[in-house]
Amino acid sequence: MSTVIDKAPTVPAPVATRRQPVPAVLALARFEARQLLVQIPVFFFLLLYLGSTGWKLLSPREDMNDYPILQDTDRATQPGTLLLAIAVFICVNVAVQRSRRHGTDRHFDVLVLEPWRRTVAHALSVVPLAAVTALGSAVEFGWAALKPGAVGHGSVAELATGPLVVLLSGVMGALTARLYPSVAGGPLVVVVGFGTLMVASSLLGDVHWLIWLHPLVSETSNNPIPSDLLGRPAAWHVLYLAGLSALLLCVAALVSGGRTRLLKAMTVVALGATAAGIAGQSPGDDPALMAARTKASVTPEAFQSCMAHGRSTYCSFPEWTGWRDDWAKVVDRVQDLAGGGAGGARLTIRQRIPVVHQLEGDAATEPLRTPGVVTAGTRWGGNRIPEFAVGVASVLVAGDEQAVSEMCDARVVTVMWLAMAAQDDPMTAFRNVRLDDSITGSAVALAPTNPVGMSAEQTRIVRELLGRPLYGVTARVKAHWTELTSPKTSEARVAELLGVPAANNGTDKEESCRE
Repeated sequence: MSTVIDKAPTVPAPVATRRQPVPAVLALARFEARQLLVQIPVFFFLLLYLGSTGWKLLSPREDMNDYPILQDTDRATQPGTLLLAIAVFICVNVAVQRSRRHGTDRHFDVLVLEPWRRTVAHALSVVPLAAVTALGSAVEFGWAALKPGAVGHGSVAELATGPLVVLLSGVMGALTARLYPSVAGGPLVVVVGFGTLMVASSLLGDVHWLIWLHPLVSETSNNPIPSDLLGRPAAWHVLYLAGLSALLLCVAALVSGGRTRLLKAMTVVALGATAAGIAGQSPGDDPALMAARTKASVTPEAFQSCMAHGRSTYCSFPEWTGWRDDWAKVVDRVQDLAGGGAGGARLTIRQRIPVVHQLEGDAATEPLRTPGVVTAGTRWGGNRIPEFAVGVASVLVAGDEQAVSEMCDARVVTVMWLAMAAQDDPMTAFRNVRLDDSITGSAVALAPTNPVGMSAEQTRIVRELLGRPLYGVTARVKAHWTELTSPKTSEARVAELLGVPAANNGTDKEESCRE
């Protein structure tokens, strides 16, 4: 009799596996980052951002960009990231909902990553794009800072704002997808968000604390001011953006089922950072700062140092000392063309700014009644050079800037010829310095302070003179300087002294004065 013994199959003991969520989250974030980059909206606006940045760096134009103001350059890097941020928001929102649209949510239950960790990975997928914008901002600022004519001081906080906005947009896209899992959710939030901001701005006006709740607050102006007078809470704003990004990320994780102690602690810390940033950026301009701005406008000499150069003295705010030699070249060239005592007059070139109440304002700089003082602005290059030359020539002819603003006689011909003849390309400078960009008819010529009005006849005479050899006109100007700079001399007489046939007997002069 045989005995059969059944042997139970050997079952291996379960092996305890330790989850490694952090590497898994990072791996998913890298995958989603690659997927995000090939999305058409993100790819297009990233190329647009890089192209516009490259164009600003490599543009062949010679203008004010050759003399950048670094405290304005850092803010100029921010607006270019806004369209990219919107594209990132929408595409991250769509990516988070991919599994729901494809019906694969149930399959994720067997993976090592819980839903809240996958949400964190989607938010982290934006980090490479934020890094690209940070690199773009750094390159743009560094390119400007390395230019020989660069002045001022930039801010790391201002440069960090653009990349943080891109990062915040990705986090908001992930949170929106968890709160409202619909493809229409992203575009709807964009439209409603912008609409709310516009309505709030129209109802409440320019309220400081409300404005600084916006992701970007660029506040650009045509009149740069010293960096220590800006008073922008840029560092607090960066804390606000960073804290808000972390807070919304924690909320998205909590909504997705995250309940760890670390996550809850991070939520509290992020909430505190956001509140601190809002509190720090909310107060308006300090009264002491406003008083300092007014003092810098009314008595700039209290903030400036001066340097003697040739016949004149040049005074500027500390950050603009590198431009004094450029001012001196223009002053010397204009004075070399002048006659009488003006050729050797000792001028004071003083840099001035208008009274600044808001950084976005473009107030005009009032002319001075002080004889021999010429105003220099805080921008240079491009049209600012012939405009400054107009200011120098005006003071040489009329004595002071206030007299120039009241001048509407034939002396305008001498002023404009002195200023334009001192330029490398007189006719182009003459066209650019006039408000209507023409060389015919009556117009207004810009200057650092009040503009100079020109009649059609004065325009014609100046145009004729600029087309003639410089040495011949210079000799006539020097020989008849006294009569050319007299307010009693008519346009017909000025034309005769300078060898230009008069088209009329000065009938345009009274018309120009009335204008």
